[in-house]
Amino acid sequence: MLNFLRHCLLITAPCLITSTAIAENWPSWRGPAGTGVSSEKNLPTEWSPEKNVAWKLPLPGPAGATPVVWGDRIFLTSVNEAGELLLIAVDTSGKPLWQQVVASGNQNARGDEGNSASPSPVTDGKHVWAFMGEGTLACYTVDGAEVWKKNVQDSYGKFSIQFGMSSTPVLEDGVLYLQLIHGEGDPKTREAVVAAIDGASGKQVWKVDRPSDAEAENEHSYASPVLYRDGKTRLLLSHGADVIVAHDLKDGHEVWRCGGLNRRDDTVLPYDPTLRFVASPAVSPGLIIVPSAKQHPVIAIRPDGAGDITSVASKHVWTWKRTPDVPSPIILDGLVYLCMENGNLTVLEAESGAEVYSQATHRQRHRASPVYADGKLYLTARDGRVTVVQSGREFKLLATNDLGEDQSASPVISGGTIYLRTFKTLWAIRNK
Repeated sequence: MLNFLRHCLLITAPCLITSTAIAENWPSWRGPAGTGVSSEKNLPTEWSPEKNVAWKLPLPGPAGATPVVWGDRIFLTSVNEAGELLLIAVDTSGKPLWQQVVASGNQNARGDEGNSASPSPVTDGKHVWAFMGEGTLACYTVDGAEVWKKNVQDSYGKFSIQFGMSSTPVLEDGVLYLQLIHGEGDPKTREAVVAAIDGASGKQVWKVDRPSDAEAENEHSYASPVLYRDGKTRLLLSHGADVIVAHDLKDGHEVWRCGGLNRRDDTVLPYDPTLRFVASPAVSPGLIIVPSAKQHPVIAIRPDGAGDITSVASKHVWTWKRTPDVPSPIILDGLVYLCMENGNLTVLEAESGAEVYSQATHRQRHRASPVYADGKLYLTARDGRVTVVQSGREFKLLATNDLGEDQSASPVISGGTIYLRTFKTLWAIRNK
């Protein structure tokens, strides 16, 4: 703790600047509504290590987890040199507040692709929950007091997933929802579950099996569950093992499922045993955009199905030939934005699937999911370069910004500030 607090001395002088904007909380990985969309205004378009940096804070180690913000507090997970998995609290002026060792035994995945601090935390302003890739799920008060802690492998089976568990829980009405899609072998015996856990006590609310006929690497999912909300309709969407499944929030029972993302009857594009899902679905009222992986399709479906809707034409809106491999889509103002792994930005009409444009941006791996605010899309590449594009039907490149540090976490927007979590630093980017 002492070493991390000493980092406070390295915070740049502009940290004394405070935001006058009314902060919109960013309580989870995909923002206020879980869609990657912020209503904040007056955000910076351009920045560099010397421009529009309110403050920066060195971190004890790398991670791909996106920070979350509530009020004047930022929470993020990380690893340190000792292999400990940490939950860190920082205030919005850049001052470290506290840190907790949630677990130990970090494992890196594919060299520079991730580690056991890949799932993002979630907060409701009173508590913050951290889930680590080795299975520890813990609840703390926003002041850092531990409320409860447990390893979900004790309840839901030992993880068997090639590159580590990276799924981020979602929170709704005080309940945490987890998808743990992993395992190998006989689909009747492997461990793949969706669970609801009471946020206050850590006790299980319900658990349901998540069966599929996926094979090989496809039995592993790195995607995160998503909540669909539209009036009285609320569904938990679990995504992985070749299918998307809608669950009832009260008891977890399966409402509908949709396959067709990894086709077994297609002679042109046969079944791919390496088609693990990473990107999560995107939602808007009446529409769900479902990515697959690699060179397979993205599909648009209606949320009001029942049973197996794979071949139910009335529930399928359109299919697009290419999908984001890792970044999750955004639906906004009648358009769907797809940030491809190679940096291509493809924009489709939400109701027809017709291509509006497809344009190359920065040619580098894109692992972070895009976010939107103030008429702008922010696309983050693995080398840390953030491309800012005007939203809408016409491609307009506004800026390309480089802090010179690798990054796989998605940007966070709150209080007139863009927070960028690189492998070395937490940056606060703000118009001066």
